Amino acid sequence: MKLRHTAIALTAAAVLLAGCENMSQREQDTAKGAGIGAVGGAVLGGLIGGKKGAVAGAAIGGVGGAIAGNVWSKKMEEKRLAMEQATKGTGIDVVRTPDNQLKLNIPSDSGFAVGSAAVQPQLRTVLDSFSSGLASEPGWVVTVVGHTDSTGSDAINEPLSVNRANSVRDYLASRGVQPARIATSGMGSRAPIADNGTTTGRAANRRVEIFLREPETQAKS
Repeated sequence: MKLRHTAIALTAAAVLLAGCENMSQREQDTAKGAGIGAVGGAVLGGLIGGKKGAVAGAAIGGVGGAIAGNVWSKKMEEKRLAMEQATKGTGIDVVRTPDNQLKLNIPSDSGFAVGSAAVQPQLRTVLDSFSSGLASEPGWVVTVVGHTDSTGSDAINEPLSVNRANSVRDYLASRGVQPARIATSGMGSRAPIADNGTTTGRAANRRVEIFLREPETQAKS
């Protein structure tokens, strides 16, 4: 019973700590990992060595969990914050994905004219900020994916989505990011995120997504 109460208390503490508004995303993940690891260590230690084993297991599990939870590096968090600042008022979303990539979701209206693959001036400013510092992080990899809405034929949508992704790649390359580090693809209208039956939905589906990923070993350092 005491072991069960300990586990509940540790879980509650981890949840409260991870929810602190003043903590960065990296700190929140570390706290979550520490709490989960502590609970797991306490339970396993209790099964093996009773009360003393539970205490020791909680300590060891907490340290291990903190390391495991902290997979979003300080540099990636700094990059996310910088891109949030650079995209204010542009309609471009900056998020951290569940698999720890930095993602920019760029609506067509924020980056390209209708039916065009030429990068608009507004997007160039954002890409300038995105490319900043990447030359000094050769292990970081960029993926650019183009999308369209369902209007028009695949014969038009497929190459347009590819060309827009390639235009982003070429612009980043002109800013010093090696093209070999940038993968591009076009999905046409095959991956909608909104209802193509509405004007708002079609506008949301016309987009380019940029992903930034760092090697797993580097992310944990």
